[in-house]
Amino acid sequence: MKILGRGAEAVLVLEERGKERVVRKDRVRKGYRIAQLDFLLRKRRTKAEASLMSWAARAGVNAPRVWDTGEDFITMEYIEGESVKESFESMSEKKREEICRKIGEAVGKLHSAGIMHGDLTTSNMIVRGQHLYLLDFGLGKRTTRTEDFATDLLLLMESLKAAHFRFLDSAWRNIIKAYKHNYTNSTTVLKRVEKIALRRRYK
Repeated sequence: MKILGRGAEAVLVLEERGKERVVRKDRVRKGYRIAQLDFLLRKRRTKAEASLMSWAARAGVNAPRVWDTGEDFITMEYIEGESVKESFESMSEKKREEICRKIGEAVGKLHSAGIMHGDLTTSNMIVRGQHLYLLDFGLGKRTTRTEDFATDLLLLMESLKAAHFRFLDSAWRNIIKAYKHNYTNSTTVLKRVEKIALRRRYK
């Protein structure tokens, strides 16, 4: 057993199950919440996250397969590969363009399926072979709201700006090109991205 990560909401543990390696995500108890409310929140969010990963997979997006769930944990496929955040800068230009197109394609498919990821950063993306995987749907939800999809994209743009600024323009251009090809309502969402960005700028 090996701890892969520890955050405010959950602990990720790598486990061996026979010949398989799996990740168990345990939602952390919050001592400041009433115990019964805390349990209900963790149970609800665990169930929702597992469902989102399954819906994403049905929409054609690569996400970890869910093996089983409990009231406050999910056991899922371990995706072994390169973190996009850690490898983005060292990729060849051609590889970066390819990855950005795959990011735009994945987000477009999510939004077409009525899924907001909620935490679209390169830290939550893994490249395995020729495939891009999206991880951590813990802040996601089912939605049809343009504002939610625009918020998804704006967070992605801000994460690129913070972590990969010198590649921001070309990366964003390739992401949006693929996004438009995979989501019919993309024009409306992109206009909302501009409005949200202006609101934040002049607050």
